[in-house]
Amino acid sequence: MNTILVVDDDSHIRKLIRIYLEKNQFSVLEAADGQEALDMLSHTKVDLAIVDVMMPRIDGIELTEDIRSYLDIPILMVTAKGESKDKVRGFNAGSDDYLVKPFDPVELILRVKSLLKRYNKSPSNIIQISGVTIDLGNLMVVADGQTIELKKKECELLFSLASSPGKIFTRTQLIDDLWGIDYEGDERTVDVHIKRLRERLEPVPELVISTIRGLGYRLERA
Repeated sequence: MNTILVVDDDSHIRKLIRIYLEKNQFSVLEAADGQEALDMLSHTKVDLAIVDVMMPRIDGIELTEDIRSYLDIPILMVTAKGESKDKVRGFNAGSDDYLVKPFDPVELILRVKSLLKRYNKSPSNIIQISGVTIDLGNLMVVADGQTIELKKKECELLFSLASSPGKIFTRTQLIDDLWGIDYEGDERTVDVHIKRLRERLEPVPELVISTIRGLGYRLERA
């Protein structure tokens, strides 16, 4: 899950941005000014920063320059309406993109995703479902603060099922997707992996893998 740092001295704007980011499966950190943001960045990994220009202590321009001096993360700057000089200063300081207040939250999300993709930080290997995070890149499931490590094929199998909750996947489909169309083994290989996966997911009641008799399997939200 990508972590976004929102830096703005207006708590209402921070709350609005947090709501939309979390709806789109981002983790959110907040800072009320540039100094607080720098303190946070010194000990916390962040994938993208959304920075307001006008802030007390350290403003958005200085903060952007400081971040650029030691971190390679995308920075989205937020400027006041009509302050075109702030956009120029922001780009000169090292920001990647900007939004003008008041902004459309949907546009904000689109710009965040575009910047993450540009920096190769796309969350495409992560699925969140029923409060559970399935991390294909790190071969793990995270639920209620606990981490369950999976074997590669187990995680790939779960990821495939979770990509379309409620959809029935036949054994043939799963074998073609995970083992390849040239796989010469038995379809029972899928059954064996499903059995092991269910055992590993016992501590995660939010995810249920159902057997559809004569067809295959599907993942259901408990």
